[in-house]
Amino acid sequence: MLSLIPLDLTKVKKEDVDKEILRASIIAELDAIDLYEQMANLTEDPNLKKVLMDVTKEEKTHVGEFQALLLNLDQEQVQELENGRKEVEELTGGK
Repeated sequence: MLSLIPLDLTKVKKEDVDKEILRASIIAELDAIDLYEQMANLTEDPNLKKVLMDVTKEEKTHVGEFQALLLNLDQEQVQELENGRKEVEELTGGK
């Protein structure tokens, strides 16, 4: 949890900066999801649990937003996601 995200984007090729920003943003959102779900599982307060899970759901939406933008910029990522989906389908028999 709480991944270390390199903040020095000066070493990244100019044409890749936006993709790196989006990937770092996705990582941050996934970390937040993990943190909030862990806290929700620890609390015994039903109201706190409810709010934490609601915020978790919002963070999942943020992941989707950043991923949609990333997929617009990185066609290789689009293809590799599809390859991964196919591999899982083959391994699990489509389940």
